[in-house]
Amino acid sequence: MDRSKVVAVITGAISILLAIAYLIIVQILDFRGEMVPAPTSLIYPNSVFVQVLKANPQS
Repeated sequence: MDRSKVVAVITGAISILLAIAYLIIVQILDFRGEMVPAPTSLIYPNSVFVQVLKANPQS
């Protein structure tokens, strides 16, 4: 085989190994169970957003 075919085969093998590793990691993370959100602080339960509008005297 010439060099380009060898590089293609090696690249394909690395790609397949990365894909298998990814699937294994996803299965391990999925096996842990349902994800529960982090607790939130109740110090400031109500958030207030204020928008300041600047008058444009030129219009």
